[in-house]
Amino acid sequence: MKFISSRDNPAFKRLGRLAADARFRREEGATLIDGDHLIESALQTNWPLTRLVISEAVVESPLVTGLLERVGGIEVLVFAAPLFKQISPVVTPTGVLAEIAVPTGPTLTASGTDDVLALAGVQDAGNLGSLLRTALAAGVRHIWLDAQTTQAWSPKAMRAGMGAQFSLYIEEGCRLEDRLQESSRRVLVTSLGAGCVSLYQLELRTPAIWVFGAEGQGVPVDIQSLASQRVRIPMAEPTESLNVGAACAVCLFEQARQRI
Repeated sequence: MKFISSRDNPAFKRLGRLAADARFRREEGATLIDGDHLIESALQTNWPLTRLVISEAVVESPLVTGLLERVGGIEVLVFAAPLFKQISPVVTPTGVLAEIAVPTGPTLTASGTDDVLALAGVQDAGNLGSLLRTALAAGVRHIWLDAQTTQAWSPKAMRAGMGAQFSLYIEEGCRLEDRLQESSRRVLVTSLGAGCVSLYQLELRTPAIWVFGAEGQGVPVDIQSLASQRVRIPMAEPTESLNVGAACAVCLFEQARQRI
């Protein structure tokens, strides 16, 4: 266990960049997870922790004592409380965070019998994390993210996902047009335009690729053109649309309901 109190310390500078800099996270293949819930999720799924980072304010707490017993053998850094607050990616730090490695690719590629959630241009990390959590809860384990979608492993997306990332097969930087054209599965895209079929009139027991787009813009036109079916979610007037998280939840859980 190493105590750090200087802002000039290389570890302090590196962790600060991991918290704030998406490009640096990609270069390092690493990210930070904050709080005992995410750390517990990583441990339960056997996701390795690179190092444990603790605020001196909680170093003698039962939580930290228990963690140290479970993660023996990794580097443990204890930061002065003001320094830890600067590193932590949250407004109110829990006092415990960990560095983890980010996978460079999926551990399991989707087969023709797997459902897929494909996201195009989702920029808000909180929305992305919620979408990943929803997919896992609805039984969809394979995720394709295009190059315009924000990082699935950013600290904010990790918090919103509540650890879902550890149980999903996530591919980032996908060329969705190519993936959709190559797949034998149905491609389903929500839309408000003409030619849409009500979600509740669809048979959803066979494997499908669900595509959702950016907040506001929706799914790009060139991807919509590849859809096997454009889907409308029935809504009471005067509501015209749902945000991407709500729309995804409605569709995936209707699919799950039909398969019970």
